[in-house]
Amino acid sequence: MKLNKLNIAVVLIAGFLTTTSCSNFLDVESREIIEAGDSEDVITPEEYVNGVYGMFTDWNYAFAYLGITEILSDNADKGSSPTDSGTDKDVLDNLTYTNTTPSFESLWSHWYKSIGRATEAITYTENYGLTDEGYKNRLIGEAKFLRALNYFFLVRGWGDVTIQELDLIERKPAAEVYDYIEKDLTDAIAVLPLKSGYASADLGRATKGAAQGLLAKVYLYQKKWQQAYDMAQEVINSGQYGLESDYAVLWRVTSENGTESLFEFQGRGVAIAHGIQQYSETQGARGTSGWGWGFNTPSQNLLDAYNAEGDAIRRDATIIFRGEVMYDGRVVDVGVENPMYNEKAYSSANAGAADGDKNIRYLRLGEIYLISAEAANELGNSSGALADLNRVRNRVSLAAVTTTDQTQLRTLIYKERRLELGFEHDRWFDLIRTGQAEAAMTAAGKPFQSKHNLFPVPNAQINQTPEMTQNPGW
Repeated sequence: MKLNKLNIAVVLIAGFLTTTSCSNFLDVESREIIEAGDSEDVITPEEYVNGVYGMFTDWNYAFAYLGITEILSDNADKGSSPTDSGTDKDVLDNLTYTNTTPSFESLWSHWYKSIGRATEAITYTENYGLTDEGYKNRLIGEAKFLRALNYFFLVRGWGDVTIQELDLIERKPAAEVYDYIEKDLTDAIAVLPLKSGYASADLGRATKGAAQGLLAKVYLYQKKWQQAYDMAQEVINSGQYGLESDYAVLWRVTSENGTESLFEFQGRGVAIAHGIQQYSETQGARGTSGWGWGFNTPSQNLLDAYNAEGDAIRRDATIIFRGEVMYDGRVVDVGVENPMYNEKAYSSANAGAADGDKNIRYLRLGEIYLISAEAANELGNSSGALADLNRVRNRVSLAAVTTTDQTQLRTLIYKERRLELGFEHDRWFDLIRTGQAEAAMTAAGKPFQSKHNLFPVPNAQINQTPEMTQNPGW
C-alpha cells in the first residue's frame, strides 16, 4: 500500500479498529485487536501499521491539538468570533481550563488509542509469518517510532503517565516513560531505512533520520545535553537532509516531504480533498470572502517578537494579514473578522475544504540545528552553538549572533526557537521545559499558576479509574 493511502487505512480496517465505549481510556478492547482470521479479507501487517499513521488524520489534530499546543501559549489567541468559544478554546486561551476541559480528554484518549494500535501492530507483525526479515523489522520499527511519538506527546503534557503495556492505572515517573520512549526509538533507529532508502511510493514513512531527530528532541527535554547534541549531529551529518533555501516555501505543497522534512503527518489522500480532517479549515480566514473558522490566530505578542527582531521573512511566512495578497494570488478581504491568521496551516488548493490536503510538518532540519545549538551551548561549546544557530538565521537574512556568553546565548537560542518554529505546535512545551512560562504568560496577560506546568488528568479518566492520581492543583 502506498503511503499516500495511509490516511484512509483506518477506513479500510474500520470494522476492526472501531471506537468503543471502554471502561478505561487506556485499555484497548480485544475486538480492536486484528486477527488474520477475523475477516475474509486478510489484513496485512503493512495495512495494520498504516492504520496507526492514519490516526494523524483525525479531527483531534484540527482542533484540540491547536488548543493545547498553541492557543495556550503567547504565540496565539483563540481567534474566531468573540461569541464562538470553540468548545473550550476560550478557557484554554485564558488559562482558566479545568480537569473537565474537553480538549485534554480528547487527546489523552486519542494518544493512548494510537499507542494501543501501535503495540498491537507490533505483535501482529511479529506473529504474522513474514519471511522477509528486513521488511518485517522495518514495519515493527515504524510502529515503535509512532508509539514513541505518542508517548512523547503524553509525557510532555502530563509528566508521570501510565505505560499502557505495563499497567492501566499506575502512573509511572516521567523518567521511566522517557526510558521507554528512548528504547523504542533506539530499536527503530537500528532497523529503519534512511529517507533515501524508501521507494517514492513510501515517501513519508518513519525513517532512521526521523527516529534520530525525535530522539535528539527527547534528550533535549531531559537536559541530556551530550546525547541530544550527538544525535542531532547524526542527522545533520547524514547527508539525507538540507535546509530549504526559501523559508516561505516550507509550508507549501511543493515542499511536502522535501529536503528539510524528517517527519510529517500525511494529509494527501487518493483524492485531493481527502486528508487531515479540517486542519486548514479551522484556521482559515473567517468572515467576508474568508475560507475558514478563524481559530488559532497569531497574537500581537508574536507579531511584536518578529518585528523586534527585524524578522520579516519568517513573520510573513507565518502570518496571514488582513488585506494582503497571498503568494498564490488569493486576496484576503479587508472585511475578514480577525487581523491575522496562521499561514502555516494554509492550503492553496484546498483552503476551506472539510478534509484538507495539507501535511502537518512535525519535525524538520531547522529544528534539529536549534536542538544542536542549544545542547552545544549547555555543554560549553559556544563555537558549535553559534555555527548551528547562525545557519538558521542566515537563511532568513538575519545578522549572525556573535556572543559566546552562555547565558546570553541561551536566551537568544530560546528566542530563535520561537521565531523559527512559530505555529509548529511546540511553543507551550518549550515555555514549560525552559522555565519561561510564568514570565511569558504574565507578559501576555494570562494568569499562569504553578499547576499549569502539567495538564490535568481528565476527570472522565479519574472517574473510570479512581485509583489513578491527579496532577497537583487539579
